[in-house]
Amino acid sequence: MAISRAQLLKELLPGLNALFGMEYKRYGEEHKEVYETESSERSFEEETKLSGFSAAPVKNEGNAIAYDNAQEAWTARYQHETIALGFSLTEEAIEDNLYDSLSARYTKALARAMAYTKQVKAANVLNNAFASTGYNGGDGVSLCNTAHPLVSGGTNSNTFTVQSDLNETSLEAATIQIAGWTDERGLLIAARPRKLVVPPALMFVAKRLLDTELRVGTTDNDINALKAMGTVAEGFTINHFLTDTNGWFLITDVPNGLKHFIRAPLQNSMDGDFDTGNVRYKARERYSFGWSDPLGIWGSSGS
Repeated sequence: MAISRAQLLKELLPGLNALFGMEYKRYGEEHKEVYETESSERSFEEETKLSGFSAAPVKNEGNAIAYDNAQEAWTARYQHETIALGFSLTEEAIEDNLYDSLSARYTKALARAMAYTKQVKAANVLNNAFASTGYNGGDGVSLCNTAHPLVSGGTNSNTFTVQSDLNETSLEAATIQIAGWTDERGLLIAARPRKLVVPPALMFVAKRLLDTELRVGTTDNDINALKAMGTVAEGFTINHFLTDTNGWFLITDVPNGLKHFIRAPLQNSMDGDFDTGNVRYKARERYSFGWSDPLGIWGSSGS
């Protein structure tokens, strides 16, 4: 439906001092703090995790060398979505000198809506990281799970068995758990946390934990080991689109974790309709958010 003069009566009146409601500041591209971004030229993308070899056995004198098999572990799939929104102005609204002011104002509103949608889509992966059904990854379980299956028959865990709020003890425990991760054949990998991701409700907690020289919330004169050891090398970032005020995440240095594929970047276009004389505007982009290796992140939903 086109925006008509009936919806914009006040803007036709002389002496109107100000229009407001669409000039709010907006949060930036917070997904870039969490996701690796790549371009895509297909309708979907797939990434396959490979299994290496197990630890080398001792070769006894005179015996044959042992041979191992490499194999594919599982495949992650990214299905791109098309996000589009538009508006149109009636011919009469354009005639009554509303074209210049409205087109500029509402194209800004259109850009705001598209940017907001992208951040919601990106945060949706984290907001459903602990979902028991409907949001499983290539290995068949949720993003943050205590039992990511391995080819060797073992499992990796990238969350607590009993969820815990963000504090010194839980952050240290998460770091220790990350250090114990193995590859598909059970060999230890040198994984470390890289960045802490928190909702606004935890930003002050995160600041105190990572930047205070001494231990937080104690009367002991001990150093803050988290800061002294540079445990979370890139500090913390706030994601305003996380819905759980107690949830927190650690982005690790494991490659090919959370990914954002761009199939078609944001494009704006307009045209005139011959029959009605209306002018139509639209914005469109196509992308996907997801994860390949779940070890790219560690998370807790809080207690």
